[in-house]
Amino acid sequence: MIGNLDLMTLQQIWWLLVSVVGSLFLFLTFVQGGQSLLWQVAKNDTEKALVINSLGRKWELTFTTLVLFGGALFAAFPKFYATSFGGAYWVWILILFTFIVQAVSYEFRKKTGNLYGAWTYELFLFINGSVGILLIGAAVGTFFTGSNFILNDYNQVSWMNSLLGLEAAFSLFNLSLGLFLVFNARVLGAMYLVNNIDFAAMPEFESRMRRSCMVNFLCSLPFLLYILVSLVVIQGYGVDENGVVAMVAFKYFKNLAAMPHVLVMLLAGLLLVIWGVVLTSLKGGTRGIWFGGLGTVLVGLTVFFLAGYNNTAFYPSKVDLQSSLTIYNASSTHYTLTVMTYVAMVIPFVLAYIAYVWKLMDARKIGISDVTGDKAY
Repeated sequence: MIGNLDLMTLQQIWWLLVSVVGSLFLFLTFVQGGQSLLWQVAKNDTEKALVINSLGRKWELTFTTLVLFGGALFAAFPKFYATSFGGAYWVWILILFTFIVQAVSYEFRKKTGNLYGAWTYELFLFINGSVGILLIGAAVGTFFTGSNFILNDYNQVSWMNSLLGLEAAFSLFNLSLGLFLVFNARVLGAMYLVNNIDFAAMPEFESRMRRSCMVNFLCSLPFLLYILVSLVVIQGYGVDENGVVAMVAFKYFKNLAAMPHVLVMLLAGLLLVIWGVVLTSLKGGTRGIWFGGLGTVLVGLTVFFLAGYNNTAFYPSKVDLQSSLTIYNASSTHYTLTVMTYVAMVIPFVLAYIAYVWKLMDARKIGISDVTGDKAY
């Protein structure tokens, strides 16, 4: 049956799958958010150990999902991968560097003979949770604001800015999206730690954690408001039936109007995140991470759908509109997408296994006794 699908349908399916992986990554940035909270909420070595060992059980999931996201883009939309990674490589190198130092930090923070001290590796964790997420947000922002590249007839990319991708962080929209993701990750991090740590005999630590959830949520609101208003009023990159790209007034607002289910997802996602914050910060609950996480996934799906569907260029060029990439001109062949779709049928089983292992790992909250042995990070 899959083999009978036409190329356009396969392209839309794979943009959906890529969007799901990217949105799951945004949920899993609770690890990075929790890392960036370390110095804010932990006031002694025991509290730091609880935070780091709680997050240390899950940090590989975020990195693996990021790699999976990049791999899916490479396989399904190779022209995008070649254009972005081939031209804007400095921003991607810095993002990958922040994840490399994250892995090093969990491995060496408490190693015997550590020459740099725990503080250095805690700084690396903070950089991964702040700079890394900020740059990812700026990179995603270019889906709406455009990038400085030109493709020739042989699809060779020429980047028309000497910063080679880092210029994305100097756009107010991109920067706002990046900062929103940073604060949202901190909100999710606080929710997760409240859910995962046994705060018995540490009421002040718990109070600081719950308060940080609300504080970071409030900090995220101005950036969220700016992003939403901008998406309503800015011009977007539309594609006609002949594949010609042109600037379209209120393009992303029109996308929402044309795809009402996406608007419903956006509103539902925002409400779920708000309820997660209320549950964690005001009602003393511990399950806010599941509401906030699902809400983040829905908001992430909204971002990807607005960028790629409804005849929209998802990776537009500011300097040459016709070099812009769509899910149709950037995809792999019909054969490749068909084979990949068959392989993707195992994804539900992989997700079920991850959920099962996650449940086993979190069957008992992490406590002081778990951070005193040789296996502590």
